Amino acid sequence: MSDPVFHVLPAAPEPVAPFSHAVEADGWVQLTGQMPTDPDDSTKPLPEGIEAQTRRVMDNLVLVLGELGLGLEHVISARAFLTNFERDYATMNDVYASYFPEDRRPARTCVGVTGLARGALVEIDMIAKRP
Repeated sequence: MSDPVFHVLPAAPEPVAPFSHAVEADGWVQLTGQMPTDPDDSTKPLPEGIEAQTRRVMDNLVLVLGELGLGLEHVISARAFLTNFERDYATMNDVYASYFPEDRRPARTCVGVTGLARGALVEIDMIAKRP
């Protein structure tokens, strides 16, 4: 196995904890879970509601992938975390699904959690593979 490369990307949202935006080894890229923070100003309030927060999270993931020369077509797996699973699951799914063609959706796990950083409603991480 090659040594991992730790990516901290200036265009990506400022990390809310001590982590890299992505870590890469042997063509596999693990993206840290993204929060619904504004990539230009992490001090701004989070968007209101699960739909807006899911869009911001997905857009942040697209931004991280793009900085690495990748896109959503390279994603093979995702994990979604929701603080209000029963209320927000269907809406999060609708927004999430809109980012992928029906025949190219990654494997995914979605779990309910008791809390997320900054009081976010959703966080999503991904694993991508370089072609």
